[in-house]
Amino acid sequence: MRPVHRNPFAVLLSTALLTLALAGPAGAWAGLGHRMVGELAQRHLDPAAQAEVARLLAGEPDPSLAGVATWADDLRNDDPERFKATSRWHYINAQGGGCAFDVARDCPDGNCVVAAIEAQRAILADRKQPLEARRDALKFIVHLVGDAHQPMHAGNRTDSGGNKFQVSLRTPMQPEEYAKKYYVDGVMGTNLHSVWDYYILGSRGLKLGAYSDRLDKLPWPSFPAPSKYDVMPLAWAGESCRLIDARGLYPPEDNHAMDHAYLDAMRPLAEQRVRQAAWRLAQLLNQTIGEG
Repeated sequence: MRPVHRNPFAVLLSTALLTLALAGPAGAWAGLGHRMVGELAQRHLDPAAQAEVARLLAGEPDPSLAGVATWADDLRNDDPERFKATSRWHYINAQGGGCAFDVARDCPDGNCVVAAIEAQRAILADRKQPLEARRDALKFIVHLVGDAHQPMHAGNRTDSGGNKFQVSLRTPMQPEEYAKKYYVDGVMGTNLHSVWDYYILGSRGLKLGAYSDRLDKLPWPSFPAPSKYDVMPLAWAGESCRLIDARGLYPPEDNHAMDHAYLDAMRPLAEQRVRQAAWRLAQLLNQTIGEG
């Protein structure tokens, strides 16, 4: 029942504390962002990589990189046991502070986004592996490269990538179905991770094709010719981590109320990270299953 004569921020901030427990950890970029990474990357594959992607994804409901981009998150509902076993693959956290990730310390048993990308790439590159294993490796890679470029998935704080930094977001954008109970009078009780995951890109109001076209038309001045850096997940994670403080992703601790001004200010950075993820995903696949 909708509260009456109460401060919506106070109500939503308290109820939002339940969101993480009810909904589980949020995935980077939500569906739109992950599919854009896949869509843009596919446009930049070489012919050999295109052909191998088509062969591996034959039989999928949508046999494209965009079509499988959310598969690793969809496991939460489709295969809970497998999602539980791979849930730590989606992020990395610097236990010692700073952004100098130490794989031995921050990625126990290979369970972090950096090691998972490397491990799945090795499976994808091995033509002796069963087709199903290589198909799943490709689907994990498409998703995890996107995760590595979402700053909230590579940090050094103790708030679970912003999931425990509760905010009150005034927005006309309707939340996803599971979260509608936290949307009252145009104010959404949520957290900083979800703001980055869903609202920054989603509030642009563009569909996948139009948004991908818009980003693909932009020049790519920050990307040199393909290099080893394009397939260095540890470097991508460090890059994401440094952006958190350098670009002021966290609002002041005493300011948990947000509106479109924050979304508009952060959107260029979010779009840049999507484009970087797409470019690097394309180079990784070209070097792994393409012409090199």
